[in-house]
Amino acid sequence: MKSFFTAVVTFAAIGSAAIAQTNVDDLHIGSVSVTGSVLERYEAWGWFPAKGESAYGYSGSLLQVAFSQKAQGFDWTIDFAAPILLDLPNHAQAPAPQGTLGLGGNYYSANDKQQFAAMVFPKQAFFRLDGERSRLQMGRFEFSDGKELAPKDETLASLIQSRIAERLIGTFGFSDVRRSFDGLHYDYSAGSSDFTAVAAVPTRGVFQTDGWGWVTTPFAYTSFSKTLSIGKSNAEWRVFGLFYNDDRGIVKTDNSPAQFAAHNLGGIDIGTFGGHYVQAILTNIGIIDLLGWGALQTGKWGSLTQRSGAGSAEAGLQPKILPKLRPWLRAGYFYSTGDNNPNDNVHGTFFAVLYTPRAYARFPFFNEMNNRDLFGEVMLRPRKDLTFRSDVHQLKLASGNDLWYSGGGAYQPWTFGYTGRPAHGATDLGMLYDTSADYQWTKSFSLGLYFGYVQGGKVIEQIYPANSDAKFGFIELNYKF
Repeated sequence: MKSFFTAVVTFAAIGSAAIAQTNVDDLHIGSVSVTGSVLERYEAWGWFPAKGESAYGYSGSLLQVAFSQKAQGFDWTIDFAAPILLDLPNHAQAPAPQGTLGLGGNYYSANDKQQFAAMVFPKQAFFRLDGERSRLQMGRFEFSDGKELAPKDETLASLIQSRIAERLIGTFGFSDVRRSFDGLHYDYSAGSSDFTAVAAVPTRGVFQTDGWGWVTTPFAYTSFSKTLSIGKSNAEWRVFGLFYNDDRGIVKTDNSPAQFAAHNLGGIDIGTFGGHYVQAILTNIGIIDLLGWGALQTGKWGSLTQRSGAGSAEAGLQPKILPKLRPWLRAGYFYSTGDNNPNDNVHGTFFAVLYTPRAYARFPFFNEMNNRDLFGEVMLRPRKDLTFRSDVHQLKLASGNDLWYSGGGAYQPWTFGYTGRPAHGATDLGMLYDTSADYQWTKSFSLGLYFGYVQGGKVIEQIYPANSDAKFGFIELNYKF
């Protein structure tokens, strides 16, 4: 109740500030611009009932203040972040295979088992050289793969943001700390096309409030993207290559026998190659969208050979009926390979690298490793500032000989970044039903609500025999200045 009361007080303070300062111009200190944001979220978890604390709530806040300056030929930004976690659950862990019981347990473990944690650190600190068509960014910055171009088409822009971006490299934006990258980011843009190259290491953060350091898991990424118009349609395509290295010498999360896994401490060297294609077509019945994304992986998983892949095919329709509600209907199927044989010399589980799980798992009890996801989605947009969305997901594992995975990649030097629970031959993970509402109250102030319900399948029933259902919800307020 203490965290709920604190959250309510914070909500009221943010709301009052948003209303009072709606028309305030941007802040400046001389030629330096000052911007910032305050994000407050109260989360309520009802994880699958287990021996630990599976029902709890806590408050997470993220305050950011950024200083930036633009001049001819260059610009710079220093962005300070202050994550604040209140009343984290201190018993949201259970013995294996039940493991950590929701994200509250992750935050508690990652912050030296403290129920209250806070820190101030530089979220971004970069210098950028700006040419006529090219830019070179050096330092600490945010990066999301798939967002190299910003399509003017509203449908394409929405799909890139929600269904393409951050499938492999992302900021883990739903967490109360998030992730940045230290390195170099080069971009060459020529109108409708873009070439991007990034070489960087991820920072600490995500669940750990101390984001000063980094994790020695470097990556190199290149891509070429292009937008085009075809008759009454607009489209975007991209090809990319990503190399990832992890030589930390810690135990990897996979389905290998325990004795083998304890000694398979060699490095991970994985190349991921793929692309996406998105198209929005204006027809007599409304706007039809088509989306495809795919990737193949090769390389080494310690002493094992990496051979894996993943792909997604989706389609949608924005019919001309019910114009006051502006409905958008979508459906799709995602598949990523699992490892069928834990005793051979091949690791067949698709590796999600450093991605943002909640973009594709709004109730983040699963991720895109060893996963089959058949989904349907309905969005209603009665106003430009108000969106309702409901999803239904049928979730299965690609291989019952592999694990049920969760997580989004390395965030501490001593933590692998992914966890897994045994499937014991089963593949039915469960059904996810969820709904959300997002309201842009003013230019500076937005409100978000979410509720998700899981009806667990055979995989979950074996691990949580008392009850295989789970619930998760939150209220989120965001104020920007």
